[in-house]
Amino acid sequence: MSYSPSLSSTITKTRMRTPENVSSFSGMCSTCTTNCIGTCEIGSSAIRGEEALYPIGTDKNQFASEKIYPVDFSHFNINGRVFGTKGINTEDKEPTYPNADIFTTMGYKNPIKLKAPIILPAIAKLNWKDYYAGAALSGLLVVIGEDVISKDSELVLKDNRVVKSPLLEKMTQSFKEYHHGYGQIILQGNVDDENLGVLDYAIEKLGVTAVELKFGQGAKGIQGMGQVNSLEEALKFQNMGYLIYPDPSDPVIQEKYKKGVGPHFDKIGRLPMWDEEILSNRIEKLRELGAKQVCFKMAPYDPEDILRVLKIASQCKVDLVTFDGAGGGSGNSPCKMMNEWGFPTVYMESIIYELLKEMERKNYFLPKVAVAGGFTMEDHIFKGLSLGAPYISMIGIGRAAMASAMIGEKVGELIKTGNIPKDLLKYGNTVEEIFTDIRELKDIYGSKINNISTGAVGLYSYINRVSTGLKQLMALNRKFTLDEIGREDIIALTKEAAEVAGIPTFMDLKREIVKRV
Repeated sequence: MSYSPSLSSTITKTRMRTPENVSSFSGMCSTCTTNCIGTCEIGSSAIRGEEALYPIGTDKNQFASEKIYPVDFSHFNINGRVFGTKGINTEDKEPTYPNADIFTTMGYKNPIKLKAPIILPAIAKLNWKDYYAGAALSGLLVVIGEDVISKDSELVLKDNRVVKSPLLEKMTQSFKEYHHGYGQIILQGNVDDENLGVLDYAIEKLGVTAVELKFGQGAKGIQGMGQVNSLEEALKFQNMGYLIYPDPSDPVIQEKYKKGVGPHFDKIGRLPMWDEEILSNRIEKLRELGAKQVCFKMAPYDPEDILRVLKIASQCKVDLVTFDGAGGGSGNSPCKMMNEWGFPTVYMESIIYELLKEMERKNYFLPKVAVAGGFTMEDHIFKGLSLGAPYISMIGIGRAAMASAMIGEKVGELIKTGNIPKDLLKYGNTVEEIFTDIRELKDIYGSKINNISTGAVGLYSYINRVSTGLKQLMALNRKFTLDEIGREDIIALTKEAAEVAGIPTFMDLKREIVKRV
């Protein structure tokens, strides 16, 4: 059995000629014939070359790994209890799930209040406006993704430093417009953003107070990349300081390009060349500028690098480190990199847990830590918090949150045009009838509710559902505050899951309890 998918994917719009007969070790059709026009990944590569590395339709789609991992969160079940309670005063409150407390904070010196232990990771494409607005409605953390300014047609630079970015201003404002005391919008910066002074500009001119330095993400271990459509665009990006290959300012390259000769231009993000001293100085400078929270975005790199980042975060008292497991979604990652590199989330979280446990034993300052990578529903959230407890206390939900914003937007459009799907007509034919949680938002925003988009409402409703589900699973284990959730609240279904995570199986629990008879 191969854990990897065959050489076909909806991500690249490829397919196998004989999907029922595939060599699992290579991913190819077991019989490759001279009559085939090349519909698989190999055929696409034969026709489109390096372009075939990437997903198709990045302007309208989001993507994630299709690889099957030996251990994921489905390999654990949630425990349950019938005696006692923890984290609630039963004299004051009834021990039932609505009274489970999932409020939390993020920030060492300047804590931000959050309505749930959830962060919406970096995105700067598709329906970003509702993604950010929905986070504000939900009272959560949300991150503006890297390299936003390269998409800003009205960007103004002076000496290759940002002095005006209307697009970035719109993004931050989409959150601030609905902020009601909970949550925060965080601006992420990669190496190129740092070279262009993006974070400095956002702090000083836009009032951004939370920033994130990006090392990598679960679907893409190197920085952003992609083909540039014209010589003019290549020169524009090169003049901004981006790496463009081949060199568009070379007269020989220019002449060849005009003749349709030579390679296409690629815009390639710089790899971080940071170390402890550089990061320490930069974090200090960001705080001097006015940043109240400084965060890291880390990917499932070698455990040595994971430990090094945790030590730097400890030394610099970084407010939050988000680790993104392999398979996580992305807008434009090389497909094989998205499928085949890094630790899947359960493996990665198990490593981080052991490292933080040892760091605590040795009296390190422990930063707040979140994990992301394939989390969608409340069972995932509970299992992720349980597996990492007490050191990992937040969960990142990216693709699912964006999906809810996109669906909310689409349904809103259908309601406006009177093309409501039959499955939704049973609820009514207006926005208020179909989006049931609008009544809750009215209680917060009053008449301002009329300005809130259905995409933002869709994200709010989705977060409301998983938050309620999380409370139910906490009540199932008689744990009524987040800090009471522990590793004993999940059970491994297989020996391999138990070995990877250090969580006992049902058989282990059976043997242990029999001794107490």
